[in-house]
Amino acid sequence: MPAVPADAPALAQLEAVGVTAWFGQRKVLDRVSLTMPAGGITALIGPSGCGKSTFLRILNRMHELVPSAALAGEVLLDGEDIYDPERRLIDARRAIGMVFQKPNPFPAMSIRENVLAGLKLTGTKASRSERDALVESCLTRAGLWTEVRDRLDAPGGGLSGGQQQRLCIARSLAVKPRVLLMDEPCSALDPTSTRVIEETMVELAREVTIVIVTHNMQQAARVSDTCAFFLAAHGTPGVIVEHGRTDAMFGSPQDERTSDYVNGRFG
Repeated sequence: MPAVPADAPALAQLEAVGVTAWFGQRKVLDRVSLTMPAGGITALIGPSGCGKSTFLRILNRMHELVPSAALAGEVLLDGEDIYDPERRLIDARRAIGMVFQKPNPFPAMSIRENVLAGLKLTGTKASRSERDALVESCLTRAGLWTEVRDRLDAPGGGLSGGQQQRLCIARSLAVKPRVLLMDEPCSALDPTSTRVIEETMVELAREVTIVIVTHNMQQAARVSDTCAFFLAAHGTPGVIVEHGRTDAMFGSPQDERTSDYVNGRFG
C-alpha cells in the first residue's frame, strides 16, 4: 500500500452552490448544489446529455474555456470560491486536477517528463533529486512504478491504454492537487485495466478528494462513497434528482427515477 506523502496537503471539501451553466442561450445545468466530502470518492451518474461532464469541468474552471459558456453560482474549495476574481486560474487548476476520458500523455515526452510536466506549467522549481523522488512517488501512488521503473526515459505514448491513464494520474498528482476530477477514466479501457484504475482511486482517496463521472453503475457502487444522480428530461437543463451515500442510493433510493436508473430500466 503506497504511503501518503508526508507533505500531502490537508484533505479538502469541494462544494457547488446554486451552479447554473449555459452554452450560448442554452441552459445546460440549473441550480445544482452538491457537497463532495473531503477524502472520499463522489460519483456523478446519469444518462448521457444531463450535464455531468459539464459540471465536472466547472469544478476546475474548464467550462470558461468554451467561448459561449456562462456560469452562475459558486464552487467552494474549503469555503473559498475558486471563481473569486482575485483568485488566479493557475491556483485553481493546481488545487483541482483533471483526468480525462481518453488517456492523453504527451507523446513526444518520456514517462519521466510526462510526470514532471506540471512542474514546468506551474513554474515549480525542484532539484534533480527532488524530481527523481517525485517521479517515483507519483508513479507509485498511481500504481505504475513497478511496471515502468526500468524504462522511465521511454516515450509515454508507448504504454498500453491502462498504463497511459495511470501515467496521466501520476502527472496530475505531481503538482499536489487537493481534489482530483476524473471524467469516465475507465470507459476506453479493458476490464483488467479498469480494475487497476479502480484500486488506484480507492488508494488515492486517502490523500485527495476524488470526483468521478461514470456510466458504469457497478463501478459507481464499487468505488464511490457518495453519489449524485443527474437527469435532464425533455430538453430541460440538468438537475440533481437525488444524492447521498452510495449504499443508500443503490439500496433504498428515495426517488423512483433514481431506482429506475440504477437498476438499468433506462439510460
